[in-house]
Amino acid sequence: THAARTRLYRYDLATGELTALPTAPGCVGSAEVRPDGTVEYSCSSAAEPPTVRALHPGGMDRVLITPAGDRPPGSVPVEDMWVDGPGGPVHALVARPAGATGPAPAVVSLHGGPHAADEDRFSAVRALWVDAGFTVVEINYRGSTGYGSVWRDAIEGRPGLTELEDVAAVVDTCVAEGIVDPERTVVEGWSWGGYLALLAAGTQPERWAGALAGVPVADYLTAYADEMEQLRAFDRALFGGSPDELPDLYREASPLTYVDEVRVPVLVLAGENDPRCPIRQIDNWLAAAEAAGKDVQVYRYDAGHGSLVVDERIRHDGTVERPLDL
Repeated sequence: THAARTRLYRYDLATGELTALPTAPGCVGSAEVRPDGTVEYSCSSAAEPPTVRALHPGGMDRVLITPAGDRPPGSVPVEDMWVDGPGGPVHALVARPAGATGPAPAVVSLHGGPHAADEDRFSAVRALWVDAGFTVVEINYRGSTGYGSVWRDAIEGRPGLTELEDVAAVVDTCVAEGIVDPERTVVEGWSWGGYLALLAAGTQPERWAGALAGVPVADYLTAYADEMEQLRAFDRALFGGSPDELPDLYREASPLTYVDEVRVPVLVLAGENDPRCPIRQIDNWLAAAEAAGKDVQVYRYDAGHGSLVVDERIRHDGTVERPLDL
């Protein structure tokens, strides 16, 4: 996996030689080898929904299986963008509606993790934004995987604000190149991406027309107190210590610290039984935002860190799309 793509290679046991296989564009999910040397693999791209394909020894590559049921419609391909950031080149993926010209309304979608990445694979959510007329910008900020361990670990000691420096560099480039309209650009994300979206609303208020934060860390000190012990250990590794040891650093990284600076409408989606981003710390941010007179809406659902119920997922998507009449 590198730079938003996952590829297949053949390894020769006798010589140690690696040979790239001519798989379909996008990302490979999994693969198996048949006795005759045929490689059967799953894959998708931003433009093409998942399929299972067969790559034969002679080089012929064909669709072997499509999932049962109605075939989902395709979407548009993503374009690669590399931007000089404060920590090195930042990779972004840009998906534009067909025929889009000039500065467009945009959704800057920030992945969770933080040790994960946006990739050239099919996303129904990305397709939803594109179908609604938005250019979608996905940013593999410092902390993302697929760019080496130095890039992945670069947020340690200063999480949150480090990633947003890379986000700012990409957004500024998109504006300068006439890709997005700065007056109609929204930041959104779920989990760590929701945290970054909420933090961006307070620390970069001039950049956004709105923010959508799904199951975010909103009050880091309370989140640490209420979250699972495994996540506390992760936070201690990420920050370099606990809130008792580094209270100022945790406050600096907390969206609650900047709630008074928020200027744009914010939509928060929260699970009532979320063990990862517990509800009390989200309620603290919402109460502070209400007290400060901010334009905030909240959608609560009776589940945890997301929902596996299809109808609920559809309601989430409809809830976040409706306010974005830009």
